Amino acid sequence: MIEREIDVTTPEGEMKTFIFHPEEGGPHPVVLYLMDAPSIRPALMDMASRLATAGYYVMMPYLFYRGGPFKIWDADDFDMHDRFDLMGALNPTNILSDAEALLAIAEEDPAARGGAIGAVGFCMSGGLAMSIARANPERVKAVASIHGAWLVREGDDSPHLGLEAVDAELHFGWADNDATAPVEHKATLEAAMSDAGVTYTMDFHTDAEHGYAPAGRRHNRAASERHWERVHSLLRRNL
Repeated sequence: MIEREIDVTTPEGEMKTFIFHPEEGGPHPVVLYLMDAPSIRPALMDMASRLATAGYYVMMPYLFYRGGPFKIWDADDFDMHDRFDLMGALNPTNILSDAEALLAIAEEDPAARGGAIGAVGFCMSGGLAMSIARANPERVKAVASIHGAWLVREGDDSPHLGLEAVDAELHFGWADNDATAPVEHKATLEAAMSDAGVTYTMDFHTDAEHGYAPAGRRHNRAASERHWERVHSLLRRNL
């Protein structure tokens, strides 16, 4: 397994990015792997590596770069007030220039395959992955939002709007009693996807809470392994 880190230049600064891909059998389909609010940490690095072993070129950018250089945040919530400021600087519009910069790097790497790509987002990044798909229908063919947050929000750039432009299959892992993704938002999103003719699947977990996929205190093994099964199946079908 190849694991390396690079600095990707965007219109707003230098974005630390971690890249994972197998040593052999390339070029590999590109998957943008978007961090959750606890940010890049050993648990998420392990997940990106696990996905890459299945034959993907996985790019995991540090999305808080607008607020300062890369750092590993604690997975607990005691410093969430600091992260809320950083999360506020990231939105469904400016993620698009980040994605453009990442794909430009991949296009120059012989280990990365051109053509269809995937995007997987966790927590705050579930909607960001959807926005990338909406803006890049010719490239993004598979999107997974795992315990995605704020998928229905105020503003014209809400992830649930403009889905007619999406040409990707979408998958959602939704946890019950998630304050960042109320059940009524689930119904709104499903109606929007139905109206737009989007192909999607959804798992609604009544026994898992927000943050169930990565290792940590909210981890739910059954729900997490279900997400792995769904993501692998989604990417195989579309990439």
